[in-house]
Amino acid sequence: MSFLVGKVALDIDAGAPNNGRGEDNVARVKQLRIGRDVHPYISAQAFRRWLRDSLPAEEPRSPVTRSGSGAKQQAYTAGRPDKFLDDDLFGYMVAVKGGGTCQRDTVLATGTLASVTPQRPTVDFGTMSRGFAAGENPVIHEHELYTAELAGDILLDLPRVGVFETDGSGLKVALTAEAAKEAEAAGAERTTFRGVAALRLPLAERRRRVALLLRTLAAVRGGAKQALHYGDRAPALVLLAPVKGGVNPFTRVLTAREGRAVFDTDVLREEIEVWADELDGPVLLGWAPGFLGDQREDARAALADLIEAGRLVLDHPRVVLHRLAGEIERGERDAWFEDPKA
Repeated sequence: MSFLVGKVALDIDAGAPNNGRGEDNVARVKQLRIGRDVHPYISAQAFRRWLRDSLPAEEPRSPVTRSGSGAKQQAYTAGRPDKFLDDDLFGYMVAVKGGGTCQRDTVLATGTLASVTPQRPTVDFGTMSRGFAAGENPVIHEHELYTAELAGDILLDLPRVGVFETDGSGLKVALTAEAAKEAEAAGAERTTFRGVAALRLPLAERRRRVALLLRTLAAVRGGAKQALHYGDRAPALVLLAPVKGGVNPFTRVLTAREGRAVFDTDVLREEIEVWADELDGPVLLGWAPGFLGDQREDARAALADLIEAGRLVLDHPRVVLHRLAGEIERGERDAWFEDPKA
């Protein structure tokens, strides 16, 4: 059994990828305060939306139903993780009167992508006057933008991919009784998972879903204000490690020093040593050239012994993620899908 845990970092250059509530006539980016410092951020909800939208066009998405009106509105997906990859990985809650209730906690946990260093957004002043008569006042509009390195934590509970609870005290089931019958008829097998009855998809489909997620992560696209502030939204840095217990020891590898984002190789080295008995394979570090200046090559030199020993892999994010996806598809990492508590 393994969890893939680690860190994802984005390189935002004069962008406004995720906006908050506007004030007066100014569109504000999402930002948090730590003391007097301002840290722009991208919400986990936004990043998960980008991931879902970045899935291949041929991969079916779970349809969304909206019902009610006013303060009593609700929206929910089909709640069919057996049919839809996004329901499986991102979770859902369906509560329909007379129609059964089911829910699924997320298999892919994502943290808020916050600026590593304090960055005060800039307000851009704009006007609209095209086609106006001479002497007419323009329409004024303003919005915020910023440049920053944003980072957040990530965790993928591999044994839960394609496994759906159908029973359990105090636990809302992942499938309604009718959906469970359909899933079983379509090939899902009965099992016991972490102490409760469950249905499990064939291993080949579970491998496929994880591989597809990894390849999608390598090519994420999306974000707000692309007409004015288009930019790369694929990870500039991604760190993934197979950890048996699900603890993420790599949350502090990116830090701020003297106003700059820094990848701390000493932190990475110590965490690899301390958690060696829990690591179920090499730590994978995908790092795009040019991100954080010359630090990539400095890190390669500082961590050369770990790379030589096969305990750390350092390459481009796309190379690292695609290679891991291939290993999973070929069945080379099947042990990661097994849960000894089952």
